[in-house]
Amino acid sequence: MNIKRGYSKYRVAPVAERTIDGHIFASKREMHRYLELKLLQRAGKIKDLKLQPKFILLPAFKEHKAITYRPDFIYHDVEANKLIVEEVKGFATREYKIKAHLFEHLYPQYEYLVTK
Repeated sequence: MNIKRGYSKYRVAPVAERTIDGHIFASKREMHRYLELKLLQRAGKIKDLKLQPKFILLPAFKEHKAITYRPDFIYHDVEANKLIVEEVKGFATREYKIKAHLFEHLYPQYEYLVTK
C-alpha cells in the first residue's frame, strides 16, 4: 500500500490539518463536525457544547484503574430538549463497541448518536 506522505498508516491527517481552537481532533471528519456544532450553537439550536467529557463506566477498585469513556461531543439539543452524546466514527473498534454499549446502559438519560 502506498501511503501518502504526512499521513499515518491509518490515514489520519497530520496534526496541523486537524487542529482548531487549540484542540487536536482525532480526525478531520471530527474537526469538521465540531465546526458544524459550533454553528448550530451560534444559531441557538444547541447549547452547552463540550468536547470529550469523561464518563466512568466502572469505578476503580483494588489495584484496577477506573474504566472511562470519552465521547467526542456532548450538547443539549434545544428544539428536542434532549442531552446528546455524539461520536464521529470512521471505523468502530471492538473496544469502542463495548464502551458504547456500557455507556448506553449506564447513562440512559443521554441520546447516543454516531456520525459517520
